[in-house]
Amino acid sequence: MNTNRDLNYRLYIQKTYGFTRSSFHEEFQRYEVIRQGDTERIRQGFASAKEAFLKGAGKLSDDPVKNLRYHFIVAVALTSRICVRGGMEHDMAYTLSDIYIQRADKLTSCEKLFELFAEMELDFAARMKELKKTNVISLHIRKCIDYIYDHLHEELTVSVLSGVIGLNPSYLSKLFAKETGISIKEFITNAKISTAENLLKFSEFSYLEISLALGFSSQSAFISVFKKHKGITPKKYRELYYTEQCGDEDFAF
Repeated sequence: MNTNRDLNYRLYIQKTYGFTRSSFHEEFQRYEVIRQGDTERIRQGFASAKEAFLKGAGKLSDDPVKNLRYHFIVAVALTSRICVRGGMEHDMAYTLSDIYIQRADKLTSCEKLFELFAEMELDFAARMKELKKTNVISLHIRKCIDYIYDHLHEELTVSVLSGVIGLNPSYLSKLFAKETGISIKEFITNAKISTAENLLKFSEFSYLEISLALGFSSQSAFISVFKKHKGITPKKYRELYYTEQCGDEDFAF
């Protein structure tokens, strides 16, 4: 399909009505603040974010909600990729992007979309801020952490990890604890519980499916460990947070 006719007409209309797009540099300044993990600056900008969000942006739909949703999707996609360039693990960045796009798809008002936009920016920035702290971790431990997150569904032991990293098990354990402040076993459990929280909030996977996906020996083992760390069962956790986080009417920023 030839788009030249449409393109020339749109450019003419924009010039006639004095529409000027934001410069490439101006647009990416906002994303750079997120990449740098500057959460304070993002919070300070919340008040003006609503007015600035569509400034210099094209019209993607005649429907105001759809127009804002489409721009939000573009913003999330760019944010995730810029954060990957800044060091965020790509599976984490892209999955976060999927989560926010799915949540935006459920919203039916501009106000809710603006609130989600602010939450999304702060979420990515906070994660980049934490990442900057972990960047001081040695290459061996960073590789170990990446392997853990990529293989949560498998059996993860110090022996397995030491074979992957190429370090003596005892030395790896001491180095990991020194650089992260917790043991490898604790880190693995925390990673599984954190992932389980997201699956309970943002998916409809059964408790058995989640337990298998995270390498627990059984559903009962998963429930026991989750309750020990969170103080409530996975069922109760989903009852408290799934509808609140995923529904339109119950969405709260």
